[in-house]
Amino acid sequence: MFKSSAIHRLCLMAPKPQRFRHFAETTLLGTAAKKPRTLTTDATASAADSDPNPMKDAFSKYAAYLNELNEKRERVVKASRDVTMNSKKVIFQVHRISKHNKEEVLEKAEKDLAAVVDQHISRLVKELQGTDFWKLRRAYSPGVQEYVEAATLCNFCKTGALLNLDQINASLRPLSGPSVEPLQINVLDYLLGLADLTGELMRLAIGRISDGELEFAQKICSFVREIHRELMLIAPKMDDASDMKTKMDVMLQSVMKIENACFSVHVRGSEYIPFLGSEDTNFSLLGVPEIE
Repeated sequence: MFKSSAIHRLCLMAPKPQRFRHFAETTLLGTAAKKPRTLTTDATASAADSDPNPMKDAFSKYAAYLNELNEKRERVVKASRDVTMNSKKVIFQVHRISKHNKEEVLEKAEKDLAAVVDQHISRLVKELQGTDFWKLRRAYSPGVQEYVEAATLCNFCKTGALLNLDQINASLRPLSGPSVEPLQINVLDYLLGLADLTGELMRLAIGRISDGELEFAQKICSFVREIHRELMLIAPKMDDASDMKTKMDVMLQSVMKIENACFSVHVRGSEYIPFLGSEDTNFSLLGVPEIE
């Protein structure tokens, strides 16, 4: 009885390894059928790379465009920096003016200003050709504003009038070819440069007062007043991101400094004679009657 039961138990346990082996074989065959192994050759790899991928091509074009735009922006910034530096030299040249060398100083300043246009602004125009000017405006705006300041200062000292935007753009038009859109200074950069002009005119007026040219200083005072009055009507309508509001505060301070200087010399002119370096007792230049 014991032997028969033991033999029966052994018989039941015998097929288990065979069933496990069958299950393992079927599982391996199933996975092998789902993921067949293939050998990748150079021919198949090149064929895969040559397949057209519109999205990849589009992003490659975008990357090339952005790289080219960034490189152009760096060149434009460099050209704008050169315009700024050389325009400041023109302004410093104008401040050397006096009643004895006015024509000589202005002639030298005009030559330097023409050199700025021919050597540096022409580079700026060349870089911006074929590009939307507004995309790179922040890169070249400081140089353009400084050029506007120098050009308007020279024109005022020579003619006593304001150089308007159309005249400046007309002078820059020959730098571009007939088939290419020329660089045109926009209204915003012109107004920002005009706001900076008042600070230079304030310094010029103080210098002319110290040289005894009160009449020229009063002319500068009237001119700066007119600019400030006209810009007061425009500044509230301009974009808040612009620097015009800050420049309007500085402009008002410049107007007040010129007015105070002219008023002080006109009312108390005799006290300013030692500082003018003159021993002449004729105070007619300062609005004071001649002392007998």
